Amino acid sequence: MTDQIINYRKLADTLYETTLEAGRKIMDIFAQDFDVEFKDDKSPVTEADQAAEKIILRDLAEIAPHIPVIAEEQASDGNIPDVANVFWLVDPLDGTKEFIKKGTDFTVNIALIENGQPTFGIVYAPAMGRLFVAKDPETAVQLDVREGRFIGEEREITVRDVPMSGITAVASKSHRDDQTNAFLEKLGITDIVGAGSSLKFCLVAAGEADIYPRFGPTMEWDTGAGHAVLKAAGGTVKNPDGTDFHYKKPDFRNGFFIANGKVKY
Repeated sequence: MTDQIINYRKLADTLYETTLEAGRKIMDIFAQDFDVEFKDDKSPVTEADQAAEKIILRDLAEIAPHIPVIAEEQASDGNIPDVANVFWLVDPLDGTKEFIKKGTDFTVNIALIENGQPTFGIVYAPAMGRLFVAKDPETAVQLDVREGRFIGEEREITVRDVPMSGITAVASKSHRDDQTNAFLEKLGITDIVGAGSSLKFCLVAAGEADIYPRFGPTMEWDTGAGHAVLKAAGGTVKNPDGTDFHYKKPDFRNGFFIANGKVKY
């Protein structure tokens, strides 16, 4: 536990370069031939996952040594520190399957969890040149990146009112299931954007989609940063029964959830 006051905007400014460095390393490996290994849960892992995680852990230890970190690759190796009410969640390369297939919608993710809720988060899609950040719990912004450096100014993003033309849903490319299809059908949603990784949260946060239902397995490090961005942009992440979606669950394993802008369902 920490009783130190957290300056979220200073945290964002400090972690921008960390995130960009991790993204540059990922893209260097992306441009080469690389080996793919498989973890005990059969999920793939590459040297890009591991190299990006080292960069992020190095900098978090420097700027916030008092806050424990739950990071995907360390957790896979059994290195899971005890956490209290405040901790980091790190997924250095979410969407590894898309990365392996030479897709573009994979992301770097850093989230801060306080009392069960994400209060800060960065999601960076290096192959797409898009970085999203919850600069504080009520302000989300997007920045454009080219060749690993920022271009232009940051732009505030918010969830949109549902357009007259109808609801746009975003759904997983790799984990679409019957429950998701049934949910979409129940709401009469036919406009469905496929995307990998935590980018799905950010498309809703940026007003490019309206809702992201997830009835498949995820871990907390998959969702923390995207949840923070969506929440700061005025959206919500709820359990299917409408209750709040909390973090620090057993084994950091998520249940089903609905990430939503302004859809009534």
